[in-house]
Amino acid sequence: MATTTAAQRREQARAEYDAFLKGCPTNQLLDRISDKWVALVVSALAPGPMRYSDLGRRIAGVSPKMLTQTLRSLERDGLLTRTVTPSVPVRVDYALTPLGASLGLLLTAVKDWAETHFDEVHRAREHYDTASG
Repeated sequence: MATTTAAQRREQARAEYDAFLKGCPTNQLLDRISDKWVALVVSALAPGPMRYSDLGRRIAGVSPKMLTQTLRSLERDGLLTRTVTPSVPVRVDYALTPLGASLGLLLTAVKDWAETHFDEVHRAREHYDTASG
């Protein structure tokens, strides 16, 4: 019986990831990164670091609770860093990690697509609603 190393077992598990399966870790990651607030926070941070209050002003409609939860989850996932600068008041800056920046390219493209094509989608919705009504 052949013995496999931990690294070999991890590589085999990675090759078997299937995001269409609910229990797969990649399915859970897709669920996290497809969240509206994640997409907007990552897109807002794509140009460079921002303070908490600047993020709150930039992202319309996000509550302080949701912004804090989103920032914590992104930090936990290694997608952003939180830097505290001792001052009065304390300064906290958030920045994308290289991993977060790679995701930022994709999410910013999706945001840009939505901004570019909303009128077309809106017309399609009106057409559908009129034909279905």
